[in-house]
Amino acid sequence: MNQFLLERGNELVTKIGEHIFISGMALGLGILLAVPIGILLTRTKRTAAIIIGLTSALQTVPSLALLALMIPIFGVGKIPAIIALFIYSLLPILRNTYIGIKEVSSDYKDAAKGMGMTNAQSIFMVELPIAMPTIMAGIRLAAVYVIAWATLASYIGAGGLGDFIFSGLNNYQPDLIFAGTIPVTILALAADLLLGLLEKKITPKALREADE
Repeated sequence: MNQFLLERGNELVTKIGEHIFISGMALGLGILLAVPIGILLTRTKRTAAIIIGLTSALQTVPSLALLALMIPIFGVGKIPAIIALFIYSLLPILRNTYIGIKEVSSDYKDAAKGMGMTNAQSIFMVELPIAMPTIMAGIRLAAVYVIAWATLASYIGAGGLGDFIFSGLNNYQPDLIFAGTIPVTILALAADLLLGLLEKKITPKALREADE
């Protein structure tokens, strides 16, 4: 392994960068789409069942099959990989946003209305802060999923640490396998840790103290 780092250390750094880029873009897009939709679905119960059911169905599609479906539409490379991973990130974020907002006590919502808040003000100033731990739990889960599944992006020429893993498997080179799997594991753990710290930072102090 030490010899590998000496000979291909720069390549390893490049692959880690590619992996972070692919995963980060997919997760970021997932958050930007799933959180607003999750909020909207709490206001439309019938639509909620359909949308959540659809995203659940997409989640059951094997990852390699979904990546393969991207090729005729978007070709090979990072874009189809990001789109496929973005689709996989949707369910945990969407579901947790929906559940988190739905579980906010009606007492808080009534109090917000009593103070003259609009629906939007109630969402952003009352409901979202209270639901944040649940939403962040979904984002953390999605982050770990996306980082792990991003290894498969190697199959469609997107790069990342999967290049090392599958090259090592094909040529029976344990050093290459470890060079891919160890950083992926570290990235997943680091993402979960950092998002956990962010969750504590943005969760209202009163809620943190109540949990403790």
